[in-house]
Amino acid sequence: MARQKHRKQEEALRLVRKRMKLSQFSVLLGFLPESIGAGKAVLRMDVKDRHRQIHDVVHGGVLAALADTAAAIAAYTVVPRGTEIVTIELKINYLLPVPRGRIRAEATVLRAGRNFVVTECEIRNHAGTLAAKALLTFGAARGHSMEGKSA
Repeated sequence: MARQKHRKQEEALRLVRKRMKLSQFSVLLGFLPESIGAGKAVLRMDVKDRHRQIHDVVHGGVLAALADTAAAIAAYTVVPRGTEIVTIELKINYLLPVPRGRIRAEATVLRAGRNFVVTECEIRNHAGTLAAKALLTFGAARGHSMEGKSA
């Protein structure tokens, strides 16, 4: 049973990596999927000069995009095949500046309904300290899926 669950998670991770290569935005920012599970997704990003704003810390928009991407992937793990999701609300609290290092976004589905999926995402700095926390709501509509396009 555990081996089968691990295989499903590895297959989901492979699919997400393949799909993310199609997103020039995610590639440009360097978002990399680390793990995928039922209702969960973890992405990482190594801070580069291109991510920093004028005060030499990661721009809040980059952190919001990382949270949005991780949360969307988590949401896709709980909706039926053939469902497309779209962000309809994102609220983020920035708790600490992130000047350097590897950051991780850990997204979890809080509730999945027929038309909406609510998630949260914690972004942790290189030391593992909580740097930002986001709450996101996605609208869900049947008709498309992550498997719909090829890499």
